[in-house]
Amino acid sequence: MDAKARRNIGAHYTSEENILKLIQPLFLDDLYEEFKRVKGNKNKLFEFHKKLRTLTFFDPACGCGNFLVIAYRELRKLELDVLRASLEIEMKSGQRLVDIQQLIGVNVDQFYGIEIEEFPAQIAQVALWLMDHQMNLRVSEEFGMYFARIPLKTSPHIVHGNALTLDWNNVLPAERASYVFGNPPFIGKTYQSAEQKADMEKVTGNIKGSGLLDFVAAWYVKAAQYMNSVTPAQAGVQSIERLDSRLRGNDNIKAAFVSTNSIMQGEQVGVLWGWLLAQGIRIHFAHRTFQWNNEARGKAAVHCVIIGFGAFDVEKKIIYEYEAIRGEPHAVAVKNINPYLVDAPNILLESRTRAISEVPEMVNGSKATDGGNLLLSDNEKCELLLAEPQAEKWIRPLLGAEEFINGINRWCLWLVDISPNELRALPLVTKRVERVKKMRLSSKDAQTFQDAATPTLFQKIRQPKTNYLGIPRTSSETRSYLPVGFLSANIIASDNLQTIPNATLYHFGVLSSTMHNAWARYTCGRLKSDYRYSAGIVYNNYPWPKIPLSPPFSKGEAEQVPHFVKGGLGGISIVEAAAQAVLDARAHFPQSTLADLYDPLTMPPALVKAHQALDRAVDACYRKAAFASDAQRVEFLFERYQQLTSLLPAEKFVKARKKKAPA
Repeated sequence: MDAKARRNIGAHYTSEENILKLIQPLFLDDLYEEFKRVKGNKNKLFEFHKKLRTLTFFDPACGCGNFLVIAYRELRKLELDVLRASLEIEMKSGQRLVDIQQLIGVNVDQFYGIEIEEFPAQIAQVALWLMDHQMNLRVSEEFGMYFARIPLKTSPHIVHGNALTLDWNNVLPAERASYVFGNPPFIGKTYQSAEQKADMEKVTGNIKGSGLLDFVAAWYVKAAQYMNSVTPAQAGVQSIERLDSRLRGNDNIKAAFVSTNSIMQGEQVGVLWGWLLAQGIRIHFAHRTFQWNNEARGKAAVHCVIIGFGAFDVEKKIIYEYEAIRGEPHAVAVKNINPYLVDAPNILLESRTRAISEVPEMVNGSKATDGGNLLLSDNEKCELLLAEPQAEKWIRPLLGAEEFINGINRWCLWLVDISPNELRALPLVTKRVERVKKMRLSSKDAQTFQDAATPTLFQKIRQPKTNYLGIPRTSSETRSYLPVGFLSANIIASDNLQTIPNATLYHFGVLSSTMHNAWARYTCGRLKSDYRYSAGIVYNNYPWPKIPLSPPFSKGEAEQVPHFVKGGLGGISIVEAAAQAVLDARAHFPQSTLADLYDPLTMPPALVKAHQALDRAVDACYRKAAFASDAQRVEFLFERYQQLTSLLPAEKFVKARKKKAPA
């Protein structure tokens, strides 16, 4: 499939390595554990073998059948182990297996799939038959008896159709389903075709805010509906009460999907997982973000997660952590896995207009909506000033995220206080203002059309009147720290740069710390793979620490602390002192941009050490014990978040009562 066609339907050819990451914790590990327990008992082994024949496997986005084929191969390999164990028991009792053909139970008719493209659907069916043939040859070699299923009497159940419009019960009734898994299409909301948006609406239309969801989310919703479509009688439950005790639906069905990590970040979490949790869905295992490697031509590099879930809870939960996104996972047993893939309560961060901590407000920068007529490059600025030098008074530096991080010069006409006679004296500026008016009058957006009445102004003016802290809305995922910096009130922040007026060294220090950056990495939305920082989700929900007034360093650690911090704090906190040390380290490289300074390969050692000292200072604000990882930090922050937000309703109630009280 060529790259464009693959992108349009969100297809990603899956490597065997990544398929095993999903199917092992979903069912293989448990089946092998059960096999080990029963392999020495003839009757239990016989029942276990019968059980293998009853299991069903369903991939509702099966493509060419990779997941089904590998799952079938692994199930047949397990059956071979069962047959070996049975033979060993029989030989010890003086008997010998006679007809191996009568003992092979696992077959391709246990495998079900849905595929929207006809040719891949046909390939999936043939591929399962080919794998069946390969495994039959292996049986023949193992037991010295020829074994083949020819003519073919059973078939895989591969349906050519649209998984989002089909009733999955018509493919495999839910009461007979064991495992649902696969790699559904990865298509962000902005890349969905009209047909795909219509399919999403049919599945997720009753979920508030569903317009934010990526295409893959529809498979989670369909899976939850599928699990909960089982009646008590079908599930073998005698009463509604007992069904409710299972949290809902069929506790025989376990599911796992590969997904882009976007559904575990930003605003999508509250929309999708708020609904899923309400349906009784619980996460059983998860692979945190890793790079999805595949074997196709024109490899599609995607940052993914794997989520295993069901409409019931389990005691044994596992998170697979990655020290590097291209590295190997290591399994960690946890008490709970919340929608952010953290061992913490099932908390959903709501988008807030005010912070839960006592910190200055963060606001977006100003938005021009001017057709580019109020904005100037270096060349355009020079040309304008050559023709109209008196316009210099009205030209201001403009910074968005890209300009702020990469040191790019950009300018704007900031005509907030210009008088009519001053504007008339600048004919070239006046022409630009005329084009702004024309552009806005042609807009179909009602607000933009209305703002044509004030063409000299940015559409949204949010410029701080004092110096402020600038935070880019978008930043590369390769950076360990979010590039943050103080800016003059004279520098206009565009709407891709967020601002915190009246911010102090303390606020700079906390936002620049690993503690806050860990929180951001887990809660930010994503633009492709880059972090998309937001005030409503990330900043306003962040549990800020209290300011300690004494250094948190041991004697050994103190050797790595900047000298002026060790020499005395001079009335400021240890966080502020360490924050100043970061700014001082940056100042040693005046020709370097923030992109240079925070590139993992080029970050100066002095800046690295300053940040490490800042990290220790901020960590110590939260607790004395060191944090071993980002995941541990975020788990702690979620607990702190829960404590802080549990007080909010009571505070709101008290304030409401005070407002109603008579004077």
